[in-house]
Amino acid sequence: MRRLFAVTLIATMLVACDDDVVDVVPIILEPPATLNSISLDGAIHLLWSNNAEVNAPADAFLEYRIYSTGYSLDDELCDETWDLEGSTVYGTEFLAGSLTNGMPMCFAVVSVSIDGAESDFSDARADTPRPDARNVLLYAWEENASLSGFRFFQDTNGDGQVGALELGAVGDGGRTDIDFWVHKDANGDFFLVPERAGTTVVQYGTGLLEDLTSIDIAPIDGFSPLGIEALPGFGYVFEMDGGDGYARYGAVRVTHVGEDFLIFDWSYQTDPGNPELSVHGGGKVADAEGITVTRGR
Repeated sequence: MRRLFAVTLIATMLVACDDDVVDVVPIILEPPATLNSISLDGAIHLLWSNNAEVNAPADAFLEYRIYSTGYSLDDELCDETWDLEGSTVYGTEFLAGSLTNGMPMCFAVVSVSIDGAESDFSDARADTPRPDARNVLLYAWEENASLSGFRFFQDTNGDGQVGALELGAVGDGGRTDIDFWVHKDANGDFFLVPERAGTTVVQYGTGLLEDLTSIDIAPIDGFSPLGIEALPGFGYVFEMDGGDGYARYGAVRVTHVGEDFLIFDWSYQTDPGNPELSVHGGGKVADAEGITVTRGR
C-alpha cells in the first residue's frame, strides 16, 4: 500500500501530440529489502541493502531518503507522522545525529527514481540512542580500593533526568551503592562483581566480541548476582533495578586486563525497561537481526 503521508506525485502526465494523449508513468523503484541499525551515543547508524540500485533500470536510480518518527516501546508501534531526516546518493548507510539519548525512534528508508517518485517504505526499524564511553580504567579492589567500583548512572540531583555528569562514575569498590566492583583472586584472575541491590550480570554471547556495539539486545535470562570472570574481548550485560518497576541495562566490553587493573568500554540505556544497547548490523548489507516494527498506529 502506498503511504498516505508521502509527497503527492502526479502519476499520469498528459502530453498533447497530434490530438493524441500519451500516459507517462513514473518509475517506481523497490524499497530497500532490509534495514538495520547501530545504537550510538546521541546518534543512530542506519544500514540497508542495495537491491533498489541493483534492480533499477539503467540510470533510473536517483537517491535514498531517510525518514524518522517516534516509537512507543509499550505499544511496539511507530508514530504516524514521519519527518525527513536526510538523503544520500552514494552508499547504503546514514548517520542520524543530534538525537536525544533514551528516546526511542523509528526509521525507514525509501528509494527515489530519477522521476522523483518514492518507493514504498522499507520495513521500519526501532532503535534508541544511549550514552557510552571508551577506555575506562578500574583497579582491582585488592590493589586500589578507591578506584575499583563503577556505577552506570546515579541521579545525584534527584531530578529524574540523566545528566552527563551522572553517568559512568568510578568510585570506591567498598561502597554499596555502586553497580559493580573489580575483584582479583589469588590466581590473579579478575572478576566483575555486582554490588548494588537488584544488580545482576551475564556474559554476552559465548566468545570474543569485535566491539562494544556488538552487544545489542540484553539477554532475557541467565543473570546472576555472583561475580563473573573478566576476560579481554568479552562482553557483559548488567541488569539493574531502576526503583520504579523498570529494569535498567548496561553493557561492558573488557579491552585489557593487566596486573593491577582492567580497561573497558561501556554503554547504558537510559530509557526505563528498554533492553536495546546496540542493534548491530554487521555490514552494509544488513542481516535480518534487530527490531523490525509496525509503522503506524
